[in-house]
Amino acid sequence: MSTLAAADLSMFGHDPWWLVVLKAVGVFAFLVLTVLIAIYAERKVLAWMQMRVGPDRVGPRGILQSLADGVKLALKEGIVPAGVDKPVYLLAPIIAVVPAFMAFAVIPFGPQVSILGHPTPLQLTDLPVAVLYILAVTSVGVYGIVLAGWASGSTYPLLGGLRSTAQVISYEVAMGLTFAAVFLDAGTMSTSGIVAAQEGTWYVFLLLPAFLIYVTSMVGETNRAPFDLPEAEGELVGGFHTEYSSLRFAMFMLAEYVNMVTVSALAATMFLGGWHAPWPLNLWDGANSGWWPLLWFVAKVWAFLFVFMWLRATLPRLRYDQFMNLGWKVLIPAALAWVMVVAVVRALRNEGHEVRWIALAVGGVVVAAALLVLLYRRMRAARDGAVAAPQDTGPPFDPMSGGFPVPPLPGQGPPPARPLVPTGRSGREDFDA
Repeated sequence: MSTLAAADLSMFGHDPWWLVVLKAVGVFAFLVLTVLIAIYAERKVLAWMQMRVGPDRVGPRGILQSLADGVKLALKEGIVPAGVDKPVYLLAPIIAVVPAFMAFAVIPFGPQVSILGHPTPLQLTDLPVAVLYILAVTSVGVYGIVLAGWASGSTYPLLGGLRSTAQVISYEVAMGLTFAAVFLDAGTMSTSGIVAAQEGTWYVFLLLPAFLIYVTSMVGETNRAPFDLPEAEGELVGGFHTEYSSLRFAMFMLAEYVNMVTVSALAATMFLGGWHAPWPLNLWDGANSGWWPLLWFVAKVWAFLFVFMWLRATLPRLRYDQFMNLGWKVLIPAALAWVMVVAVVRALRNEGHEVRWIALAVGGVVVAAALLVLLYRRMRAARDGAVAAPQDTGPPFDPMSGGFPVPPLPGQGPPPARPLVPTGRSGREDFDA
């Protein structure tokens, strides 16, 4: 099978030490510069969509605003509140930011090129299970958020950390299932092999349901609007990082934006052909050779980053129950159904029956229809539940029964209001509650 030959990893592991260091520094510099530009671009994009000016004071057209913010955070006093678990409190930002950088070690930026006379792939390294490595490393990052909330010794950071735990677990299941569909069709788990398998047709066309589920899951995985529940400012002040300041707060923000770049690069690698040039640029013979593929890859990453910004400017934050229902009752069942379709197609191909395009097209329509039915049923149930008359299932709800006010549980309603009884007096004294 051609994809197995494309997944040959013999080109990795032969670089001299200085070239490995050079590529590692290059990946680090790419991520840091992308974060600085993304913060500025997000402010400008949000300002443009909301008919504002945005940053315009620091540097020409405000292009140095991100750098100024970094210097400001570095010069602020680092306050450690009383009552925190200090070792864990100080370690949590490091745990959050380091895995975000480590995940980029297996992302392919381009094909094999020559650097100072040494032929080498534009990729730090690759593994037979490279995508599983990315999932494992990015999953470690959530420990930084959980530990930050727990070690802060405050209620709201703890709630933010717990929300993030449930959120990452829920949406990583759907994300992993979309990767399983890619693995089945490509025949390999290495990132370079998956890119090579898309040389003819990108998986965004062959595996469209998996792509749509992944795009939704990656927004939830990175805690970005409209899925930014761990930071819900209106409910949790600032979420898990409420008690952090100075560079420790900056590290959490850096981890968030680096994770955005990572999931965007992974989406480009898994579904948009990686560093392959888009049509019609791929009609040019030199489009997929030399350093040009690096340009196509960066452009695809920035396209996804723009989608992140667009969603933040457009959609309101979901309620937490709506968010969890979407993950467990819509995305995961649809991803499971799609994996079964791709597995059947893979089995037929192994038997010599080339029905790939027809089967995947029909299966995609069926899974998309099932996804729409699930969404419709959820919306219909929510609407019917909103207009249904409340049922008397027990004694009236008393919000002060425990000595302090509590919200009603599902199925409970507020106590009935006492009627206003006329007393026969005039003016403000006509009624007595």
